[in-house]
Parts: sequence; structure tokens; C-alpha cells
Amino acid sequence: MTEKEERIAVEKLGMLKEYIEGLGSLAVAFSSGVDSTFLLKVAKEVLGERVIAVTAKSCSFPEREQKEAVSFCVKEGIKHLICESEELEIEGFRENPKNRCYLCKRELFEKIGQLAKEHGMEYIAEGSNMDDMGDYRPGLQAVAELGIKSPLREVKLYKEEIRYLSKKMELPTWDKQSIACLASRFVYGETITEEKLEMVDRAEQLLLDMGFHQVRVRIHGMMARI
Repeated sequence: MTEKEERIAVEKLGMLKEYIEGLGSLAVAFSSGVDSTFLLKVAKEVLGERVIAVTAKSCSFPEREQKEAVSFCVKEGIKHLICESEELEIEGFRENPKNRCYLCKRELFEKIGQLAKEHGMEYIAEGSNMDDMGDYRPGLQAVAELGIKSPLREVKLYKEEIRYLSKKMELPTWDKQSIACLASRFVYGETITEEKLEMVDRAEQLLLDMGFHQVRVRIHGMMARI
């Protein structure tokens, strides 16, 4: 990034802190990815004990990511809740329709909303950024419908800026590979099962252990494409 781009990123960080302060209290949907880790760290700095992290536990969420989420919250002293969210129990999800992500996000954020209410949190936030606006993201429809806050998009932060700021803040995720739920490895119409999700998770973990940084193992029937 150029000096001007770095200065703009720092200005956006200031705007983000002001925006989060205005929310008062916050439950952050925390996946341990680059964006949600950055958002949670800033929210913790601004709100202190008025922020909690909520991580989904399901067969489509890699086990390694859940462990990293737990570890980060322990290190940062953030109250962390695990939300049982089994997508395969949602009607129609296993058939993997094009609105699969909508079905999942709608169910997940409704559960997070209940947890937020129980713990006195006024708002819920998720970590999508400006780069997500150009993709097909049916999950953002659920975000809009349920009134979920998207602070990074609110202040127009892009992925490159988030990585830069994360590095300045010495977050371990600043250069972490992009992640997505394991269900995204299936082409639309390909039936999603627990067995296939486990196969994808184990295959990707093997490749990561071998030193590959950014990988996807996409499944087609019983064939995998790396």
C-alpha cells in the first residue's frame, strides 16, 4: 500500500471505533477469520466488557477454526459463547440450493440474536467487508433482513486495508488464508452430507499441514479437486 492508502486505512479505523462506540454493546459473530478477528479486537478495545464473541459449532465449520477462535478469546479476555448451529438440520440445506448460504445465515443469526439478548447485548455484528459486495452473497440478504450490523462495510473497509491494520495491531490473522464454510466446496445441487464435509475438512487440513497457504478442496461426487 502507498503512504496515502495507509493513511486512509488508519482514518477508517478511527471511523470504525466511533461507529462501534455508538452501538453501546455488541455480540460479534466470530469465525476466527481475518475480518471477524479484526472486528472483534477493535470492538474489545472500544467496548471492553460490553462485547461478546459468538462462534458457530457445526460440521461445516472446520475444527481448526473453532480451536483458533477459542484460543484468541482466551488470550484477549473476551467472553466467548459457542452456538450450536447444525445446518444439515435446516429444511432444504442438504440439497444445496443456490440460496444455501441464506438458509444458513438466517438460522445462525436468529440463534445469535437470542444469545445476545440473554447476555444483554444490544446489537449483533458480522465481519463482511467492501470486497464482499461484488460477489454473489445470499447470506448478506439474511444480514439485512435481521438488522445485523456490518461495521467494516459501514466505514468502507476493504480486505487489503484490514490486513494492513491487522498487521499494525500485531494480530496473528493479518496474513491468514481466506476461509469459508466447508459447504461452499460443493457445487449447487450436490448433496451435502456429514461424511463428505469431514472428507473435505481432513483433506484441507492435510494440505495446510504440508505448508500450502491458500487451498480449497472441492468435491464432486466422490472426486476431489484441489
